[in-house]
Amino acid sequence: MGRGRAKAKQTKVARELKYRSFETDFTSLERELRGSSDDYEVPAAYAELAEEYSDDQVDSPPDEGYEELRKSG
Repeated sequence: MGRGRAKAKQTKVARELKYRSFETDFTSLERELRGSSDDYEVPAAYAELAEEYSDDQVDSPPDEGYEELRKSG
């Protein structure tokens, strides 16, 4: 019991998705998917953390023993 109500809701949602027309902003979607950092400013409250985890530190060499752990895992 109770399956009828859930199925009716799923059918209603499916119909709405099928017949509703959407206006998609593909330019905005492309920017979001590409991760364009040109348009993004870090809020002042997070500036310190952003600096700590900036891309400059990503290029640093891994700690010693990293290769051994990677091979054993």
